[in-house]
Amino acid sequence: MSSQTPTTAENTAGASPNTAAPKKNSRGLMLRVLAIVVLLAVIGWALWYLLDGRWYEGTDDAYVNGNVVQITPQVPGTVVSIGADDGDLVHAGDVLVQLDPSDAEVALAGAQANLANTVRKVRGLYSSVNGAQADVAARKTAVDKARADYNRRVALAKSGAISAEELAHASDALTTAESALITAQQQYQTSKVLVDDTVVASHPDVQAAAAKLRAAFLDDARATLVAPVDGYVAKRSVQVGQRVQPGAALMAVVPLHGVWVDANFKETQLTDMRIGQPVTIESDVYGGKVEYKGKVQSLGVGTGSAFSLLPAQNATGNWIKIVQRIPVRIVFDDPKQLDQHPLRLGMSLTVDVNLHDKSGPTLAQKSPTQAAFSTDVYKQQLAKADAAITRIIHANMAGSK
Repeated sequence: MSSQTPTTAENTAGASPNTAAPKKNSRGLMLRVLAIVVLLAVIGWALWYLLDGRWYEGTDDAYVNGNVVQITPQVPGTVVSIGADDGDLVHAGDVLVQLDPSDAEVALAGAQANLANTVRKVRGLYSSVNGAQADVAARKTAVDKARADYNRRVALAKSGAISAEELAHASDALTTAESALITAQQQYQTSKVLVDDTVVASHPDVQAAAAKLRAAFLDDARATLVAPVDGYVAKRSVQVGQRVQPGAALMAVVPLHGVWVDANFKETQLTDMRIGQPVTIESDVYGGKVEYKGKVQSLGVGTGSAFSLLPAQNATGNWIKIVQRIPVRIVFDDPKQLDQHPLRLGMSLTVDVNLHDKSGPTLAQKSPTQAAFSTDVYKQQLAKADAAITRIIHANMAGSK
């Protein structure tokens, strides 16, 4: 037994170096494999950057922005009803807030009566002109008769057939008739000036009364606050019974169908960025499942700090260079994307701009040819006022000029 023990020990000692060698070789192989993988990754990244990556600029400092249409009263009043609440969909012309219309209705009725009365007075002016013209014609006839009488008496006086006193009476009658004619002609001219080159509807007095009625009509219409555009109600603060003044913000309407993206890129990323370049947009709320398509609409004319309330003062001894960010506005190619996957104001986005096409400008080259955002609901109010004015004028003309 003792003679076999050293042999076993020797075999064990001799086997130890042989078992350790494979571990050292395995570690070296793994390091070499890792180095090759890293090298391939670097080469792959370099190839990707040279062939594709350098043609894109992206940022996650991007947010949904859009128009926020404030609903503010144009006349003072007391709120009697509210037609929509936060989150409700409204269309242009829908009633949002109703003010007490009593005062406006009283003023409107007074303006309507004033216009009707003015139309009738102007009609009287035209009648006065006709009467004055007839009076002038009558006075001319009287003058002709008085002149003929005087001329006959002059011939008779020469022959002694009538006395000098009778001739003097005929002369006085002619003078009186001529004076009356002059007075009638002056009255005719005075009346004619008041209506010359006009009709009832275009007479200045009627126009002034119509303007007052138009103002009263608009005040009455403005007691009903309507939605200027299609959108969703937000920031409702008005309450029933509240006394509101012109300009007070009652609520807002946000047209989510027309939102855009404000992406803040570093100034070093704008070297090859141009207006019109295609953009890929992803939203945090939908993740990579939804990809929006858009294009660059404009590049900001200044950094965010330049338009801040307290711009940075770099002309100091504590200056540190910081890469600035410039806002880039991006619009969606197809609004239907927003119907299927709506976005809200302020949502975070990730955008990637394709820089392959660098033919576009960096700044706008033409001024706008149409309004960027508009509404025509208030023109409809004015059209209704004009229709009411026309109706009242015609109702009170009764066949006059």
